[in-house]
Amino acid sequence: MLHSTIPSLLHRATFRILAAGSIGVLAGCASPADAVEGRDLTFDSQSYFAVTVDTRKDDIELYWRNPDNGQPFGGLEALKTWAAGKDRTLAFAANAGIYDREFKPLGLYVENGKTVVPLNLAHGNPRSGNFSLLPNGVFAVYDDGSAEVRTSDDFRAAGRKPRWATQSGPMLVIDGEINAQFDNGSDSMKWRSGVCAKTPREVVFVVSRAPVNFHSFARLFRDAIGCRNALFLDGTISQFYTPEAGYTGAPAFMTKPYAGMIAVFPKRPDALPKH
Repeated sequence: MLHSTIPSLLHRATFRILAAGSIGVLAGCASPADAVEGRDLTFDSQSYFAVTVDTRKDDIELYWRNPDNGQPFGGLEALKTWAAGKDRTLAFAANAGIYDREFKPLGLYVENGKTVVPLNLAHGNPRSGNFSLLPNGVFAVYDDGSAEVRTSDDFRAAGRKPRWATQSGPMLVIDGEINAQFDNGSDSMKWRSGVCAKTPREVVFVVSRAPVNFHSFARLFRDAIGCRNALFLDGTISQFYTPEAGYTGAPAFMTKPYAGMIAVFPKRPDALPKH
């Protein structure tokens, strides 16, 4: 939940999508050597910014508080400064997860193997917030670098212990189907961000460049990106950061202090897979 800038005119890649009667524009491709690929896309006349992460080349991590002093980062700039002090380059960052007024996670939050907040399976009133618009779900990354998105119930049933995880909601796509709670004609239009794991090693993050409803956002993940399971991360204040594009998503005046953040760092050379 932090800053934004006027969207940059230059992005690392744009491309053409023809899906469900929607057209985008192909203007180039990111270098195959780049593990984090940022691109603009258009779907149903709506503009989005998507980032694809190859977990064989980059590490996906979660942060809430500064590990050195226990204080909340509060924003991506503070996270970037901390990372630079550790000689780590931030390749991508986004706010993520559902938090209370005290900026504490309302659902599962696992950081570097430690479960800070347990899985929340309480069924609340849908009017109390997006987290209670069921089913909600979990984005998790495991010790072997694999990632997945599951409903919260499926995550519990699987019993796997993640290295990094955040619980959010609602699920956008479940087993290839749009969340039945969504109305195609809904006038609830907000900036929105979400995530899916197309494969255990290919994770796709998307943020809208303008307000969209849940149904349209979910169809983007299913029909344009090809995700069988996708999870909503945040709305209204949703923002992404990449070094090339800067901040994309909601405008600066909409943002508030962030709580949880997803951070992507290039793997150390000695940790890259051998060929």
